[in-house]
Amino acid sequence: MGRLIYSAITSLDGYTEDAAGDFAWSAPDEEVHRFVNDLTRPVGTHLLGRRMYETMAYWETDDPGRSDYEDDFAAILQGAEKIVYSRSARRFDPDEVRALKKSREKDLSIGGPELAAQAIAAGLVDEYQQFVNPIVVGGGKHFLPPGVRIELELLEERRFAGGVVFLRYAAV
Repeated sequence: MGRLIYSAITSLDGYTEDAAGDFAWSAPDEEVHRFVNDLTRPVGTHLLGRRMYETMAYWETDDPGRSDYEDDFAAILQGAEKIVYSRSARRFDPDEVRALKKSREKDLSIGGPELAAQAIAAGLVDEYQQFVNPIVVGGGKHFLPPGVRIELELLEERRFAGGVVFLRYAAV
């Protein structure tokens, strides 16, 4: 059975993008990117909101200017199944996601805080991975939805040279 993992890069104050919708401040350096690659490698299915899918579409293309670790990330994503949810087409269905988790041997990831909020509210997220950047942006799109309380167990923490801190928690 696959686990559902919610992973995101955030500001210190818990935002995935600032109030203007900018997230350029969250671009990982090589050390963090290689670590993200290794976390993403075992994921077999990515559940994505429409905006996250559009953002990630870059990795479905060839770009001769990419580094080797960026090409590695692109290959990892290209080799995985993607399921896209939107308000106008496929809507998030907690029962469908439960069935997906039961039917998959590999882990699943959920991308985008709005889609993740629905999975969190339904109690479907098994693991939370947060890359905290050394920046405060003061507002924007929150990593976690308001009004939920979840007991978590710290599984792993790691500090990177550029000031990013990785936190990995299991829902208990």
